[in-house]
Amino acid sequence: MTRLRVALLDASHNDESTKRNFRRELDADLVEFDASGGQIPDHFDYDAVVVTGSRSSVYWDEEWIGNLVGYVANADERDIPLLGVCFGHQVVAAALGGSVEDMGAFELGYNEIERTENDPLLEGVGEQFTVFTSHGDAVTELPPGATAIATNEYGNHGFRKGHAFGVQFHPEYDTATAEKIAKSKEEFLGEERVQSVLAGITPENYDAACEAKRLFDNFVRYAEDVRKASTAAA
Repeated sequence: MTRLRVALLDASHNDESTKRNFRRELDADLVEFDASGGQIPDHFDYDAVVVTGSRSSVYWDEEWIGNLVGYVANADERDIPLLGVCFGHQVVAAALGGSVEDMGAFELGYNEIERTENDPLLEGVGEQFTVFTSHGDAVTELPPGATAIATNEYGNHGFRKGHAFGVQFHPEYDTATAEKIAKSKEEFLGEERVQSVLAGITPENYDAACEAKRLFDNFVRYAEDVRKASTAAA
């Protein structure tokens, strides 16, 4: 069977590290769209849709964000497997009827996450796992019928509803991206906190965080199974 054809909706405002990271982690044929530049697919002929992170907030009144949320909602209605990461996680939540808010704090750096369900997306990932995080917004209300699959003290870090998945953390990050993101927050969070985060970007923490990268292979395998089932039913 041919490789999956995946629409990668890049909300990163043309950040090159985002493209590099998702190209590396997703074993599929990616059709890339500059979502933050207003580019949204005009059809749904994809095996899956992935939405990236962004420095924007889902609740901002910007046309491209509304169009992105609308496209994801329509893709979900067509039972196309969805994966959202960080901002993408929040987009999927909003598209399916959940709520996203400023959490009044900022989570940054390598942190621990608790897996709360044995979901296919997190197959092979331990009950406690390390990830890199960078967000000031959170999904405060899950979509109706959704199941939380990961959490920590900052709130929800993963959910699943039907064929739709979201994770708040960044499994795609390499150490270069983590350092770049941390340094970009210095004016906002202060030098002391950012230096503490940078000190934690070590080979050991990165190796631990690689466990969560399994979710990309899990998602691709899940989308392949959905495609097989759809083909068999046709």
